[in-house]
Formats: sequence, structure tokens, C-alpha cells
Amino acid sequence: MYSSLNRIQAVFGFFTTVALFVAGLAALSVLLYPADDVTSSVELKSVQVLRDNVLIRRNMSNSIKGRPHYYSTKREEYAQIRFDLDADLSPLFNWNTKQLFVYVLASYPPSTRAGNDTRNSEAIIWDTIIPAPKSPYSFPALKERFFPSSKTSWGTSKKNSNNDEKQQKPSSKKQADTPGILHLRNQKSKYQITDISGKIAERENVTLIVGWNVQPWVGALWWSPGTGAVPRTAGQAGRSKPFDFPAVKGSNRSETAT
Repeated sequence: MYSSLNRIQAVFGFFTTVALFVAGLAALSVLLYPADDVTSSVELKSVQVLRDNVLIRRNMSNSIKGRPHYYSTKREEYAQIRFDLDADLSPLFNWNTKQLFVYVLASYPPSTRAGNDTRNSEAIIWDTIIPAPKSPYSFPALKERFFPSSKTSWGTSKKNSNNDEKQQKPSSKKQADTPGILHLRNQKSKYQITDISGKIAERENVTLIVGWNVQPWVGALWWSPGTGAVPRTAGQAGRSKPFDFPAVKGSNRSETAT
């Protein structure tokens, strides 16, 4: 006869085996839903290059967001970019998608190249996380369905009535029913970029690129095409027309705009 401990170990081993098998099937199931209809486009609106004394900025409470090397004592140049973004990333969402990380990066030639290295420097200027819609079979949804909260107050009921009135009004924006739809106009970059040399003005052949990373509940991370990472999704990763970083603001050619 097996002891109770042996039986518990056997049940636990069987449970973990089944769980791993089901997780493997869930990870492979995404291959049945290829995201071929993903589209994205990005267009530069304006760009300017500023020069700042980082030592002075370090002593200010409101330092510039996204500035690296804040401890440096030298004056360095950094670029501020505005862009338009249109993307339909809804095909990337399936039942195994937890959230989607979307970003826009600037690709530009480095100040110096070592040997035969032809790779460009890349810096993310904007990003966002788009969570997947809540499943009707999630634990909070099932709890609210079968065990609704009986505690209500006049304030909450009034708030719900106001929300119902707002929902009755037509909206021009696509909400959580279709996640992954982005229409941004004259969007300011979250992060300002600079170069390790401290000089970025008048750098030529700069390109804005749209990228994404699909983060599933279980399985591997899926990357946008063109990143070189594996596995990657299908679809169209938007790229802007090449442009040049202007001279430092205040000079003759201080800003580029479309």
C-alpha cells in the first residue's frame, strides 16, 4: 500500500505533466492564427536639435525625461521628434495574447564606425503597452457574474447612470472592443535621444521605424518583422522616409518639418 505522501506526490506529478502538456499546446496554437493583416505607418512631423549643459540640468528638479548621461559635465545635443502614427495591430490579439508592447524607434548612422560595421544606432523615442481585452471566462468576470456584489450606494448608482448615458452617445474612437488600433497625430516623443559622442546635429539618413512585441500568456515572445529576432510575426512594420537631423536650434537650419 502506498502512503498518503506517495499518493500526493503521484497526483502532483500527474498534474504538472498535464499542465505542461496543455501549456505546450497553447503555445503552439498561435501558429494556427497567422497575423498577416497587420499594417502600420509612421511619418515625421517635426524634429529639432537642442544643446544643453547637463551639469546644470542635473541640479534642477524637473530634468528632461529620457536623457541619458545626466551626470556628465559636458554639453551635449539631443533631438526632439514629433510624428504621426497609424497602425492596425488587432490581428496580433488572440486568446493567448496577454499584452502588446508597441514602440517607435529612430535609426541613424553612428558617429564613428568600427571596421566593416554597417549597423545603425537605434533609440526608442516612444512606446506604449496595449493590454488584451478582459476574457468573459476570467476569474473576476465569473465572480461578478455568479456572485454579484450586493453593496451599492447612491454615489455608485449615480456614477453608473452617468456612465450609461455616456455609452449611449456615439463615439468616433474604437475602444477596447478592437484593441491595437492607433491613430496618433503630431505625437511628441516620450524619450529624447542623443549620441555617445554628445553630438547628433546634422546626422543624415535618419528613419523612424514601428515595432512591436507580442507577449503571450504562455509561450515565446513574438517580434515584429525586420528586428532580426525569432520568432517574429508577419505584417507590415512602418518606416518613415529618410530625413536629416537639423543643426542645433538657433542656427540658420535649426528645424526640419513636413
